[in-house]
Amino acid sequence: MQTESRIQQDCVKWFRGEYCLTHHSPQLICFSVPNEGRDVVEQLKKKATGMLKGVSDLIIVLPGKVIFCEMKDDKGRQKPEQVKFENKVVALGHEYWLVRSEEEFQELIKNEIG
Repeated sequence: MQTESRIQQDCVKWFRGEYCLTHHSPQLICFSVPNEGRDVVEQLKKKATGMLKGVSDLIIVLPGKVIFCEMKDDKGRQKPEQVKFENKVVALGHEYWLVRSEEEFQELIKNEIG
C-alpha cells in the first residue's frame, strides 16, 4: 500500500508532465500548500501568514475552475477540519475530490478536461 505522500508525489509528477510544460496550451497549474510544521514557532509563523487547518493537499487550476484535492491511502480518513474545509469549498461552488490512488486521480482529471 502506498503512503499518502507517495500518492500525492506520483499525481503531481504525472499532472505536471501531462499539462504543465511550456508546450502545453494552456499550461495548467497544480500545487500544494504546506500546512504542517515541526515545531511551535514554525506553526505560529505559518498561522500568522495564512495557514488554514484542513486545507486540501493539492489545488488544481483549470481554465475557469479550481479543484481541491485531498489524498488518502486506502485506510485514510479525513480529519474533522478537513471535512469542514470540504464543506466550505463545496458551498462556494467548487469541486473537492478525495483521491486514493494515482489511477483514480488520472481518471478524474481526464474526465474533467475531456
